[in-house]
Amino acid sequence: MSEFFNNFSTLIIFLHVLSAIIWIGGMIVIRFAVHYSMQAIEEPKIKLGRTLENLKRFFSMVIPSIVILLITAITMILALEFKNGELYKFVVIKEIIWTIMSIIFVVIYVKREKAQNAFNNGDFLTAKNQLNPLAKYLIPTNIILGLLALVLGIRLRGL
Repeated sequence: MSEFFNNFSTLIIFLHVLSAIIWIGGMIVIRFAVHYSMQAIEEPKIKLGRTLENLKRFFSMVIPSIVILLITAITMILALEFKNGELYKFVVIKEIIWTIMSIIFVVIYVKREKAQNAFNNGDFLTAKNQLNPLAKYLIPTNIILGLLALVLGIRLRGL
């Protein structure tokens, strides 16, 4: 694994950082730019439909990013032999953070699917109720956790 990492370290680190940027940056954009611009739409059905579409497109970028992030993280942990070093505690904390973020993402995904089904059935109140916790609690929590993971990642790089 070390030889593989040595041969492709720039690409592995690039993909790792890019995936984190897409996931965390995407959540920041969704929450603080798209969410607020959607509030200007007065028609509830159109607002719900656009919100569901925005999240669907966001997921199409984030899901591959999460998978790439996991693969590159495991590659670096094994290749750099963090388990035997003093920085391993930061690796464990990052693993915990990314696991929590992934669980929250699954909850967000499921809630979006339930909202989509309700929307398709004309039950706009249920759709809205499924989406409300995303903007209020779930996405902001993942943003905070993601930023913390970024700080830990910088620490692991020895900066």
